Amino acid sequence: MKDIRTLSLEELKSHFVTIDEKPFRAKQVYDWLWSKNLHSIQEMTNLSKDLRDKLDLEFFIKPIAVDLLQKSTDGTIKNGVKLHDGLLVESVLIPTATRTTACVSSQVGCSLNCEFCATAKLKRMRNLDVAEIVDQVALIDQQSRTYFNRPLSNIVFMGMGEPMMNYKNVVEAIRKITQPEGLGMSARRITVSTSGIPKMIKMLADEEIKVKLALSLHSAIEEIRNDIMPFSTAFPLTDIMDSLQYWYQKTGSTITFEYCIWKGINDQEKDIQALIKFCRLVPSKVNIIQYNPIGEGKFDFKNTKAEERYVEQLTRANITVMVRRSRGGDIDAACGQLANKSAE
Repeated sequence: MKDIRTLSLEELKSHFVTIDEKPFRAKQVYDWLWSKNLHSIQEMTNLSKDLRDKLDLEFFIKPIAVDLLQKSTDGTIKNGVKLHDGLLVESVLIPTATRTTACVSSQVGCSLNCEFCATAKLKRMRNLDVAEIVDQVALIDQQSRTYFNRPLSNIVFMGMGEPMMNYKNVVEAIRKITQPEGLGMSARRITVSTSGIPKMIKMLADEEIKVKLALSLHSAIEEIRNDIMPFSTAFPLTDIMDSLQYWYQKTGSTITFEYCIWKGINDQEKDIQALIKFCRLVPSKVNIIQYNPIGEGKFDFKNTKAEERYVEQLTRANITVMVRRSRGGDIDAACGQLANKSAE
């Protein structure tokens, strides 16, 4: 037996021909799988019972399941998602007055070693497949409709894992999420966040799928960034900037720099000036993100005055800057906190 969601529409059509069925049946099945996000062949009611039984003997579907749902006092919902093999990931619904955002995972664990991120403490077990990524989005869209009476408006690949290290499946999932035959969501409402893999940033630019790009930066000084994000020694800031300039040249889309401020690490004047210099090299904006402690004392200090200086000087330099307050911290759903604690 084979997972039916690994077949393209053309492969489904070919299969239906080989079993003496009309090719248009493939389109009906594809619609059930990717537009309606159905997880049971027997519920495909516009197919005959004989055909459904035949397909059930040949194919299976591996849906995700909510293992634990937690609600924050601010309305944020965190899903502990169980995969077909028993592994767990987490995804988050983040509501505001005007939108609901899905924060989805792309890996079980993470391939990188950012010291300030809880997910990075987990061993990377495997990449999520296309359907597992799409299922998270469909699940959160349904939760948005149920709990907030509106469809999902935005998607961010900022959950567990580095999206660029699961490149093929993430890109194919985005296609499934955005195509009319799939969930039909706008690519412009999707943000792919990366810690900075230059080769993959250029590849994504060439895909022409019109998503937005965010870079987890946190310091524009090489030595400091390498200290808090050790993997980045393989990806110098000059190479990252080259890929970002290529991204803008190909897409015309402004890059967002995600930036946490820590006392004694990146809260000095030299840090601010380095960031301003970096921002001037490519059309960009800065999101200053509230740090969410994960138990590592090195990163537990917030410097409000430094934050104010960053905002003041970035604004003076005509660089767009926003301060983002975290949501879902009371259920460990905030940025950098996803670590499958429910599985402990």
